[in-house]
Amino acid sequence: MSWEANVRKVTPYTAGEQPKGQGVIKLNTNESPYPPAPGVKRVLHEYDADLLRRYPDAGTEPLRSELAAYYDVEKERVFVGVGSDDVLAMAFLTFFNHPSLPILFPDITYSFYDVWAELFRIPYQVQALDDHFRIKEEDYLKPNGGVIIPNPNAPTGELAPAAMFERILRANPDAVVIVDEAYIDFGGESCLRLTDRYENLLVVRTFSKSRALAGLRIGYAFGSPKLISCLQDAKYSFNSYTMNSVTLSAGVEAVRDDAYFREITDKVVATRERSKKELAALGFSFTDSKSNFIFSSHEKYSAKELFEALREHNIYVRHWDKPRIDNYLRISIGTDEEMDALFAFLREYITARGN
Repeated sequence: MSWEANVRKVTPYTAGEQPKGQGVIKLNTNESPYPPAPGVKRVLHEYDADLLRRYPDAGTEPLRSELAAYYDVEKERVFVGVGSDDVLAMAFLTFFNHPSLPILFPDITYSFYDVWAELFRIPYQVQALDDHFRIKEEDYLKPNGGVIIPNPNAPTGELAPAAMFERILRANPDAVVIVDEAYIDFGGESCLRLTDRYENLLVVRTFSKSRALAGLRIGYAFGSPKLISCLQDAKYSFNSYTMNSVTLSAGVEAVRDDAYFREITDKVVATRERSKKELAALGFSFTDSKSNFIFSSHEKYSAKELFEALREHNIYVRHWDKPRIDNYLRISIGTDEEMDALFAFLREYITARGN
C-alpha cells in the first residue's frame, strides 16, 4: 500500500490574487487602503534586534492586556492568535467535536469554514441564505454540534442584528456559537457584550482590516474565561510560541492609537457609502454592505467578463464561479482615488457598449 493512502487530503482555501508590479489597483482582498498607525512604524524602525534571540511571551502579553483594557473586559476573556484564521482554526479544533451532530454555517460565507471542517473531519451542514443573502435565524435553532456565522457576512456584507445571535445562543446552550466579526468595525452592533451572559459564545476579530495590519497576522477573540481557557490549552498543546515579539509590540501600538483607528475606519465607511451611489448610477445592484467591501452585480454585464476586463487594466476585484454568486463581484473599498479610477473604467466600459 502506498504511503499516500494515509495522507490527510483536503482542498485548500484559495486566497485572493496578490498581483505584482506598478500601477496596480488592488480591490480584491479587503485590506485597508491606508497604512497602519504611526506607532507601528516606529516600533518596526526602533525594535531591538537583539531581543529576537529570546522566545516571545507565550501568553501574548502585553497585547492581551492592551486589548482587555481597550474593550473593557478581563484579560482572562481575551485570546490572541496569528491572524483570525489561526484563531478560528483553533476554535474549530477545540470546540467542534460532537460525536454525531454537524456544525452549521451559511452556504454563502467565508470559504475557509468548509476547509477546516474537512481538514479536522468535522461533519457540517450549510444553511441557505434567503433570496436577499440574509441569515435565516430558524436554520440555527435545530440540534447541532456548533454554529459559526460571520457578521457582517462575507462576501455579501450583510449585517444581522445582535438580538438574532442572542436568540440563537439561547436555543443552543450545549453548543459553542462563534460570531466572526472580521468586519464589525465598519458598521453594526458587536456581540462582544453577550459574552458576559453566554458562556458558549466566542467572538472573533482581526487586525487585518480596520487596523491595517494584514501583513503582521494578528487575530483575537473574546469569550467566557472557561471558553478562553479551553482555547489556550489547545493552543499550548499545538505551539506555545505562535506570535513573534515584534508583532506583539506592533499590535499594542495599533490598539493604543484609537484616534487613528477611528479616522481610517471612518474614511473607509465614507468612501463605501459614496461608492454605493456611484455604482447605483452605473446600473449596479448590491447588498447593503456594512463591511469594507461591496458585493455587486450588473443585470446587463457578466460579472466574469467585468472581472476579466478590469484585470486587464490592472484593477483587481474578486469573483467566484459558484452557484448563486457567479454574477457578483466583491469590490474592496480603496482610497477615493482608487475608487474613482474604478468608476472611470466602468463608465468607459459601459459607454463603449452603447448603454
